[in-house]
Amino acid sequence: MYTFDSRIRFSEVDVNRKLSTEGLIDYFQDCSTFQSEDLGVGFGYLVPRRLAWIINYWEIEIDRMPALAERVRIGTSPYLMRGFMGQRNFWMETPGGERLAAANSVWTLLNIDTQYPERVPDEVRDKYVTSPKIEMTYSPRKVKIPEGIAPHYGESIHVMPFHLDTNGHMNNAQYVHIATDCLPEGSALSRLRVEYKKQAKLGDLITPMIFREEDKIYTIAMTGEEDKIYAVAQVFLR
Repeated sequence: MYTFDSRIRFSEVDVNRKLSTEGLIDYFQDCSTFQSEDLGVGFGYLVPRRLAWIINYWEIEIDRMPALAERVRIGTSPYLMRGFMGQRNFWMETPGGERLAAANSVWTLLNIDTQYPERVPDEVRDKYVTSPKIEMTYSPRKVKIPEGIAPHYGESIHVMPFHLDTNGHMNNAQYVHIATDCLPEGSALSRLRVEYKKQAKLGDLITPMIFREEDKIYTIAMTGEEDKIYAVAQVFLR
């Protein structure tokens, strides 16, 4: 288990002065990055070996979003590392232990040159101490596009330099930003699932296909040219 303490910044909040959804994901990503850096298997280890951890799936439960200036503790613990896959939990809580959000995630170790998965080296796997899964919902990691529901389309965007991460691909939190922009104004999320399928790069055109399954359940497929699907998000509203 690894944790760090923080305070919600003005730059991280939405119009309601609450932490944004992509801000929450950024905190979770930062937490696992800090852990890897402190263990000596972060970017300094991965980059010379042409390796990178790529996200495949998020499932996030939100009990409540913290407000501007609220103090929080962010934690992570890997619970399975096998072959080329890594699976880990995240959580955010108050200093008093109130759970604010929890997440499950699935990652692949990718060889940047070949673009194929690569087995996690023993020296990396041995650095991480696994813990039991935390208590939360664990859904299948495939997010299905609804059948028999006509979609409507959101505004298309081109991937810009500010969307990119250190691997030159669109940062996974940016897909969530696109998906949440497709929801009715004032929507508050209770749960989110995202399956990442293809990596969008600089200049790619992304068009959201929005499926309203029920009043409080939406599926957003982020599509590209030639029937590409970059990611599919399923959003549950309060």
